[in-house]
Amino acid sequence: MKSESSIDRIIQVDNIDIGQNIARLRKSMNIKQTDMVAKLQTNGVDVSIYSYNRIERGTQNPTVSLLYACCHILDCDMNMLFGFNSFA
Repeated sequence: MKSESSIDRIIQVDNIDIGQNIARLRKSMNIKQTDMVAKLQTNGVDVSIYSYNRIERGTQNPTVSLLYACCHILDCDMNMLFGFNSFA
């Protein structure tokens, strides 16, 4: 069972919604969630559609390997995923 302090580690960093930024970029490229998961898996990231959906909703933190693969797939850099660059 998770303690209350461990629950804080599940939620993404305050004021930085990485999942929402990934979703926004993915949608701007007309990529479906299922296609994104397939692309991530092709890039060696072991992620299910369930976990990916939770990442986009902000209830699960992404791994560094997932973030790196997202940058490759979405043709962006980490700054864009963390919201340090504005979206076009």
